[in-house]
Amino acid sequence: MNEQREVPSRPIRVAVVFGGRNSEHAVSLMGAGSVIGAIDRSKYEVIPVGIAPDGRWVLVSEGQSYAIEDGKLPVVGDSGTALALPSDSGSIIALDPGHIPRSLGEVDVVFPMLHGPFGEDGTIQGLLEMAGVRYVGSGVLASAVGMDKAYMKLVLKAAGLPVGPFVVVRDRDWRTDRGRVLKEVEELGWPVFVKPARAGSSQGISKAHDLESLEAAIDVAREHDPKVLVEAAIVGREVECAVLESLGDAPPKASVPGEVLVRGEREFFDFEAKYYPDQMALAAPADIPAETAEEVRAMAVRAFEALSCEGLSRVDFFYTPSGEIILNEINTMPGFTSLSVAPQLWAATGLPYAELVDHLIRLALERPAGLR
Repeated sequence: MNEQREVPSRPIRVAVVFGGRNSEHAVSLMGAGSVIGAIDRSKYEVIPVGIAPDGRWVLVSEGQSYAIEDGKLPVVGDSGTALALPSDSGSIIALDPGHIPRSLGEVDVVFPMLHGPFGEDGTIQGLLEMAGVRYVGSGVLASAVGMDKAYMKLVLKAAGLPVGPFVVVRDRDWRTDRGRVLKEVEELGWPVFVKPARAGSSQGISKAHDLESLEAAIDVAREHDPKVLVEAAIVGREVECAVLESLGDAPPKASVPGEVLVRGEREFFDFEAKYYPDQMALAAPADIPAETAEEVRAMAVRAFEALSCEGLSRVDFFYTPSGEIILNEINTMPGFTSLSVAPQLWAATGLPYAELVDHLIRLALERPAGLR
């Protein structure tokens, strides 16, 4: 049942939730730092909520670092006040040691700046749905499908969108029928890209050129996820497009496409290229024909709607030398520092970072809780 909630007369409380117990913990903190810094404090009260690597929720202190410092990745500390989110209350409870639990007040919107399993995959979305709290971004189904690249590609393909050839390597098959798996992958041709099926930020991704390097690559991916995706390599330029839900009943909008340009001798857009300084550049708009750019934008919106996404997404494509457009994947909660690809694409389209953050919060406030 949809429930409409009045916007309070006091400043709107936004809980920015970040961290998490997965390999994208640090990426989450970097995005959260940018979001917290961009939120208009004359309109919103911000509650920074960290999820420590062990899964505990804590109220983050003023001294929390959100950036890479001296080559060290940021991490949610374990010294903050423990928090709980009771079902159906919409409030956050502080659990101070030796004290009676106290309420920090009702939360109007949660901005889940989380990536990877146990955050971006529908888990926190389900928790917030159970608690009756509005939140930024896609719901349970779209988040879960978008996180699992194997099911994502099946849904996109069923929607008539072009995806490249791939093989799913499941845990039991790798342990009990490895020869068959290797034969299926070999039929894709060389080289191939090997990646965890349910991870992001290019964590655990390798490029394999033969059977020997393939086995090693699968083992690396399995350190992040027992389910692995192997994709045929597609020769082409990496073109990305961001999609943003509109307020009211207007259809989603797509940004101008941009092209990712990796610096140095990297073979692909890996973690260091994405998050360390001066490792990549984004040409936005991309130097592609106008009709191709419009096709990319249309396909990005189709992908967004095929998964029933809400809020925002980033859709990644390959643009081949023959002019073909291949959809690689959709990300329902893309990297979100002010220098990340999706925010840069919106800035190039005419929507600055702070306005983008504000738009996402307004979308969440406008959206009814429950089934929709």
